[in-house]
Amino acid sequence: MIPVRDWPLALRLLAAATLGGAGAFGLAPYGYWALTVLSLILIVPIFLASETRARAGWIGWIFATSYFVHALSWLIEPFQVDAERHAWMAPFALVFMAGGLALFWAAGFRLSRHPGASQTLQGMWLVVTLSLLEMARGYILTGFPWAGVSQVWVNTPVVQLLSLVGPYGLNALTFAAAFSIGTAICHDRPLRGLVVPMSVTVALVCLALVYAAMRPPVQDGPHTIRVVQPNAPQHQKWDPAYAPLFFARQTEYTAVSPRPDLIVWPETAVPAWLGSAQPFLAAIAEAAQGTPVIFGIQRGDGPQIYNSMVYLDETGQQAGLYDKHHLAPFGEYIPFGDLLGRFGIRGLAATTGNGFSAGPGPELLDVGTLGRALPLICYEAVFSQDLRVGSGRADFLLQITNDAWFGTWSGPYQHLVQARMRAIEQGLPMIRSANTGVSAMIDPLGRVTASLPLDEAGYVDAILPQPQKPTYYSRSGDSLALMALSVLALLLVLYTHRTQRD
Repeated sequence: MIPVRDWPLALRLLAAATLGGAGAFGLAPYGYWALTVLSLILIVPIFLASETRARAGWIGWIFATSYFVHALSWLIEPFQVDAERHAWMAPFALVFMAGGLALFWAAGFRLSRHPGASQTLQGMWLVVTLSLLEMARGYILTGFPWAGVSQVWVNTPVVQLLSLVGPYGLNALTFAAAFSIGTAICHDRPLRGLVVPMSVTVALVCLALVYAAMRPPVQDGPHTIRVVQPNAPQHQKWDPAYAPLFFARQTEYTAVSPRPDLIVWPETAVPAWLGSAQPFLAAIAEAAQGTPVIFGIQRGDGPQIYNSMVYLDETGQQAGLYDKHHLAPFGEYIPFGDLLGRFGIRGLAATTGNGFSAGPGPELLDVGTLGRALPLICYEAVFSQDLRVGSGRADFLLQITNDAWFGTWSGPYQHLVQARMRAIEQGLPMIRSANTGVSAMIDPLGRVTASLPLDEAGYVDAILPQPQKPTYYSRSGDSLALMALSVLALLLVLYTHRTQRD
């Protein structure tokens, strides 16, 4: 048994912070998933050594704050685009965001600590409460599920379980394996206590491996897609001296032969408002030579502005329009924006006080012979729940994004990981065009079949894989994970009440 109870509180908090920071090494661009699992295992003895619920809450908050500070360190990058105005906000934004997200973990640790209850029971409580609160993190206040622990599995066969249980179900399975082992090592005879949790964990891993091996093979489709990556740094993207150069770069890549079946440009790729962009649209149609093109652009509709995706058909005419509906708070809009705008406080990507307006919601985009696409603009690919559309099933996912905001270290790679997860969950291929990278073709098993490196201009022609049959998760969403966790929570409440009464 680890003698954590003999440690002073300051040492426990330091250990929790160290473990939290180390746990983030499981995320991209590192990918050391074992460190995440190990940190989750080792935080359990510190949690169980907490004499009170309040101290347990502090342990959870310190652990998670350290984890999120490391995982979300890319958040400082948007504030460097206009450093003179915004750089001072960067450390506050990172610390407040990390500390705010960590409140979910603090609540989970606090609610799970039951002095006098068995260690096994408290470990089970920790699995259930944290799993439910991590699910809540993806929904409350528009949600922010970035850096969920399920993301560490993306380069392993375990990630294929997303097609069954989704990201929150995989979170719960990860917590169950790690926390049961962490509880076992706190027993007086840890080797004996490890037999059951290790056996169950090994069995789950074996089942995951078998399930991954049984996934149907991916078939190539008949269509070739050209993904364009102009590599426009954010501080130059809208500069009148540079914007024409980036637009010319995109048209140059578009005009290259042989011709693909579809050309995709990234988010806000056209340096004009849609209502006044006719010269740009004509230049795109001329370069495309009869090939349909999809691109990102801003548009206005009276006092409202939108972050939009436009589809130009073979004739160069606008044949489809999608407005981003899941906006990034404090990035694309800010609450009470008109009032705060008087004091110079605006969303980083906004051009007016309230910023962008939200579109009507997820919808399918008809792209001719290629079928129907489910459009996603930037941040929307982070939300698994946003991929459920009532009007039928897409033939492929289509993400356009401007990851220049995220810098060149962890942010763009973590965003790519989440895009790969969405493809697995839906059993659909994804076309991904990113301004500075990473642009990619992703197959229905989440594998990158073609890509352009980060911070490099160019284009890539790639075969669009065929979609697979609808996955269980694509049909049920988070209902399975929510129902299982709710039932387990009810059983724990009843059992805890009975043991306390006895």
